[in-house]
Amino acid sequence: MIGRARAGLALGALAALTACAPGPDPGHRAGSSDPTPAIARARSDEVGALRSYYARVEADLVARGLLRTEAAPPDAPFDARMLARNFEAIAFFSEYSEAGGRVEARRVAAPLRRWEEPVSIEIVFGRAVPDAQRRRDRAEIASLAQRIAGATGLPISLGGARPNLHIVVADADDRQDTAWLRAAVPNLSEATAREIARMPRGVYCMAYSFSSEPAPAVFTRAVVLIKDEQPPLLRRACFHEEIAQAMGLSNDSLTARPSIFNDDEEFALLTRHDEMLLGMLYDPALRPGMTADAARPMLPALAQAQMAGES
Repeated sequence: MIGRARAGLALGALAALTACAPGPDPGHRAGSSDPTPAIARARSDEVGALRSYYARVEADLVARGLLRTEAAPPDAPFDARMLARNFEAIAFFSEYSEAGGRVEARRVAAPLRRWEEPVSIEIVFGRAVPDAQRRRDRAEIASLAQRIAGATGLPISLGGARPNLHIVVADADDRQDTAWLRAAVPNLSEATAREIARMPRGVYCMAYSFSSEPAPAVFTRAVVLIKDEQPPLLRRACFHEEIAQAMGLSNDSLTARPSIFNDDEEFALLTRHDEMLLGMLYDPALRPGMTADAARPMLPALAQAQMAGES
């Protein structure tokens, strides 16, 4: 985890979400027949201060040899036993829980959760994100979606008619405009919009995954929020971890290496180890709602199959 908090838990039934409220134009929506270009406008002092802060954070991490970008680093070998152990720690626990309608940072046991339907991604850009940056972000997300689809076998596309994974890239001025947020993201609840608006400086990005009864372990919708103030590598790191997390890997483990699902900040981008975790998550032998105890006997064989596919 690249020095940031996440909220990747099922936040209850879709019935708890409110309808989209009317508000300001949300900016470009992926797949739209009438893209809205970036609007040149003065930004607040807070936006400038956050840009400076995140630039310093990235420079410091890189100077310390962190935020590595290798997919299969030779100095971080792992075997099937380690992969199975890491999968259990990451897939069957959550860093966050919900209490009283609010997200709390508290590690709790969780059942296996994942999507059971194709994922259609919509990208919503804040009103001041430059067009060139939008193009880079779209390319990054498209490449990452292709990798995750290959690892999981889950169909993932960009710009479909009925998106269910909404990726919002916005600066503080737009994040704090809850009317804009709720207009930009269909069915975003007021409570979730307020959580996004209050994101502290130390939280760089978030993923909210939603389920509904009678299948609370099956994701039907997700929202990923990326702070636009971040420099290139932190920005890419947020895309990689939050989109992967929205697939169902909702925890971190200090023993997972090489992995983005680790608090040590060593790796910034999805690794082959992480792709194997995603492959295990979507293996047909596992089912949404399974507990760690129920899945544990199967994990060694699933991990071995992933390792064999790499050879």
